[in-house]
Amino acid sequence: MNKLVFANLVHRPLRSIISIFAVAIEVMMILSIVAVFMGQLSSAKDRTNGIGADLIVSPSNASFLNGVGGAPMSVKLAPFLAKLPHVTVASPAISDFNMSDNVEILWGIDYPSYNALRPFTFLSGGPFTGPDDVIVDDVYAQAKRHKVGDVITILNHPFRISGVVESGKGGRRLVPIDTLGTLMGTPDKASVIYLKSDNPANDQAIIDEIHGTRGLANYKVQTMADLTSLYTPSKFPGFSIAMNVVITIAVIVGFLVIFQSMYTAVLERTREIGILKSLGSSKLTIVSVVLRETGVLALAGVLLGIAGTFGVREALHANFATLAFDLTAGWIGRGALIAFVGALFGALYPAWMAARKDPIDALAYE
Repeated sequence: MNKLVFANLVHRPLRSIISIFAVAIEVMMILSIVAVFMGQLSSAKDRTNGIGADLIVSPSNASFLNGVGGAPMSVKLAPFLAKLPHVTVASPAISDFNMSDNVEILWGIDYPSYNALRPFTFLSGGPFTGPDDVIVDDVYAQAKRHKVGDVITILNHPFRISGVVESGKGGRRLVPIDTLGTLMGTPDKASVIYLKSDNPANDQAIIDEIHGTRGLANYKVQTMADLTSLYTPSKFPGFSIAMNVVITIAVIVGFLVIFQSMYTAVLERTREIGILKSLGSSKLTIVSVVLRETGVLALAGVLLGIAGTFGVREALHANFATLAFDLTAGWIGRGALIAFVGALFGALYPAWMAARKDPIDALAYE
């Protein structure tokens, strides 16, 4: 039977190749969209953790998403918070979602206090020397082939790169908070204020102190651990829906191609099925032949799809170095299983149809 399975696949090579590629594309679609989504989420979480703050203060109606909500809070609140018991650093910052030059979150920082949260590691250059300077991380610098002294445009405004730092400390491009606030039309404003405590054990005392201060009772104060715990697909609007839609479309495509391929194969092999049944083959044997053929095609497609996804990752890294692509073993297994099972389901009806054929009618078929 195994020889028969492989003989049937080789007999119609083009159809077999098309089926394999259909499953491979299905796997690549699933793994690539998940890797991009999860990569962006993981990257944002890592860079938020890298800021070095213990607490984050934001207005009551602010979203936990960086860059959403503008800059509605006065920077003058930072010096006041810095004087609270157990607070060692209070650093105002602006994070603004930008699509003018690139899809990214621009960061405006007060360099002395932001650096005090956790010092930058400069690979070249140094801090801001003027209002029109920008600090970029090594990922951005490598992707754009920029170096210290180069001039880049942000919000239609020229900035000189004053330093290149190790990635993982908030944004990829950081400019003085006053400059970004002016460009956004919100001078002297901040999106959030990051706090450094003298001891993590005192975080709750700081939260209570802020909420007990007149005018600040409704402000949102979170530990950074609580904030980053929200960086999950279920917390992002439309995130899970988008992934599920793409996965569903990919499964439907693979299902239909396998269904059409095996349905056609069963019609073409009516006499062969009749011979097998006349020789005593059971319905289960006929079904198993069709499903084994499908299994071989699906397995080849899954392996090709996984290899192709690694190729997609390398191509994206070569052309979009700042795009995170988080391809995990867990999702490789899930994507492979989804595609494999979907292919078998696509072959179920053709297999059932083959098993039901009457051997007399099948042998008489021309």
